[in-house]
Amino acid sequence: MSLAEHLRELRNRLTVSVLAVLALAVVGWYFYDQIFAWVNAPIVAVAQARGEDEVMLRFQNITEPFAMQLRVAVFSGIILASPVWLWQAWAFLLPGLTPKERKVSLAYFFVAIPLFFAGAGLAAYTFPRLVAILLGFTPEGAANLPGAQDFLSLWLYFMLAFGLAFLLPVVLVGLNQIGILPARAMLRSWRITLFLILVFSAFMTPDPSAWTMLAMAAPVFFLFWCAVGFSFLLERRRRRRGDDPRDRYAGLSPGEATPLP
Repeated sequence: MSLAEHLRELRNRLTVSVLAVLALAVVGWYFYDQIFAWVNAPIVAVAQARGEDEVMLRFQNITEPFAMQLRVAVFSGIILASPVWLWQAWAFLLPGLTPKERKVSLAYFFVAIPLFFAGAGLAAYTFPRLVAILLGFTPEGAANLPGAQDFLSLWLYFMLAFGLAFLLPVVLVGLNQIGILPARAMLRSWRITLFLILVFSAFMTPDPSAWTMLAMAAPVFFLFWCAVGFSFLLERRRRRRGDDPRDRYAGLSPGEATPLP
């Protein structure tokens, strides 16, 4: 394919992804009241537990409720349409792979989808408890009136960030299987990986407190170790079968061309 054909292919993939997000955003718009009640539930629970203290979400102006409903719809579309836009990204790369690599890529794609939803589900499960902990630091007799749109944005970004972060083991194991990232290299770099995970968590969770960052980094770091262990098992299996992708580089001089797969 020429460069123009690649760009047209990318445009078509992006168009399908955007249309899927917009179509499923209608679902978020229709069920906005139920989603808002679910998001507001931890605030209501804390307000009931504290009794007379004033704890509730607030809207700052008359346009913010509409902007909040629009944001809920868009983020709902992004999460619900994740199988579509993930597949479009994957399908854009598939033509450049060998038949064997295509089979492996498809296997990883079908693993990535449940991992993404597992990450988003874990975020939805842990966030209300995180809210209760953070609101617990409000002194008695003091009012805590978080902005409704900021609170919702934090919740939605939290779910999206968890979903994306849970794709880390898929990327690591995939790189290991094609011979780019050995398991021992992953094991040696665990300190750097931990640092990068913490930095990624800090950027992806807009809340300034360390609680949200640690709540996201802990399961991602656990998944990193799962990827390391699984990569060791894959390497042992490949050595037994004599199918190690690094074997084709053995005996090559620095100036010699690498054989094609």
